[in-house]
Amino acid sequence: MTGCRGVLAKETIPLSATISTARRGFHATRVASSGQTIQFNLADVGEGITECEVLKWHVKEGDRIEEFQPIAELQSDKANVEVTSRYTGKITKIHYAVGDLAKVHTPLVDILLDASESAAPAAAAAAPSPSSSSSSSSQSSPSSSSSSSSGHSGPVLTTPAVRRIAKENSIDLSKVAGTGRDGRVLKEDVLAYLEGSPLAHQAPPQFALPTAAGAVPPLPPSVTTTTTTEAGGLAHVVARKAVVGADREVEIRGLQRAMVKTMTAANQIPHFGYSDEIVVDQMVALRDELKPIAEARGVKLSYMPFILKAISLALKSYPVLNSSVNADVSKIIYKASHNLGVAMDTPQGLIVPNIKDVQVLTIFEIAQELNRLQRLGKEGRLGKEDLTGGTFTLSNIGVIGGTYAKPVLMPPEVTIGALGKIQKLPRFDERGNVVPTHIMIASWSADHRVIDGATMANFSNLWKNYLENPKAMLMDMQ
Repeated sequence: MTGCRGVLAKETIPLSATISTARRGFHATRVASSGQTIQFNLADVGEGITECEVLKWHVKEGDRIEEFQPIAELQSDKANVEVTSRYTGKITKIHYAVGDLAKVHTPLVDILLDASESAAPAAAAAAPSPSSSSSSSSQSSPSSSSSSSSGHSGPVLTTPAVRRIAKENSIDLSKVAGTGRDGRVLKEDVLAYLEGSPLAHQAPPQFALPTAAGAVPPLPPSVTTTTTTEAGGLAHVVARKAVVGADREVEIRGLQRAMVKTMTAANQIPHFGYSDEIVVDQMVALRDELKPIAEARGVKLSYMPFILKAISLALKSYPVLNSSVNADVSKIIYKASHNLGVAMDTPQGLIVPNIKDVQVLTIFEIAQELNRLQRLGKEGRLGKEDLTGGTFTLSNIGVIGGTYAKPVLMPPEVTIGALGKIQKLPRFDERGNVVPTHIMIASWSADHRVIDGATMANFSNLWKNYLENPKAMLMDMQ
């Protein structure tokens, strides 16, 4: 799900030039003459992505551009990226306006090369490795990363979702102090700026409230209209707020468009739900016991590592839940790795990074990896390796406060789970006494083409047993 994160554009050159093509991930090597104009193309980023939205230009026609200087900020279905120049010269033409969809293999800009420009780098022009592709636009160049704090004059480092919030509230992002990595402006920074703005502290407009029961909440400031109603023979004057403004039409793009595609595909799959409640008293106690040990090692230990490890252990007995099916549903592909995805609410929107090979990780190692993914997600720096290759997904609605859910499949995966918040509720013990008990509701959805209800229930019962008796996991860990 990384889209065109960290991609470099590539150039189109005259037929008279000499080109040597390297393996995939490398750009063409150019032998250029002095004063040559080249077309700087959007590279093929893979994963079926054919276009990226232009969010912002860092240059204009006539500007001088240096090697590694940011050219534009783009957004695909998957993520956003700063495209940087590989050449020194002058921008002679910009091919897209802000908001346009730039097509892969088409020119972004034309650059008139300096007379001193010689052959372009070969190996140095390779597309970023997985480690570098996990970096966001904040790591594109020194010039871009130095301009994200309050009072700067250069481009602001942030995500499209944050830009949208700022635009809807008429906020100049250059005036917002960024607290993210390299000064990146986070959603929380914009909300804090809103709360601290003079408008946020103005006294609300005064108007009459209904005298009858069931008073409605105040509407946004606008035009006040007054109506008189009869109730029980008494006249009541009611002041109403008529909202002033026009409906807005917004194109679905970026991560939201990716969700539209995924959920549309999921709706074509016949699937069923299964729910159960889990008594997690022992898991809560074990986590409380191990939490200070993990903190001493610099790791925050939540309940999720126990839950994920229990899922992985149960998948060993029911591997069909960790599978996918081919396009014509003629084959089941059983996945060797347990790459467990965890849905996260980030400034970029809802994303699902996954922890690789949970079947060979300890609970502490799972916690380490979860901490890393949560940190990168908050900073908007999750890369391709983190966001692709998932085999089984879990959504923890409990962190928001939800209890029950009906999760929707994430094709090509065949199973997804949703966890409610852990609540202390009254339950009967073996003697019939009412005792306070930690309860968590688990809701599953499964692809009914390859998974039947009995298999789902048996998997859930085994997973439930591991959580209700977490020390039993020690018996089955490798």
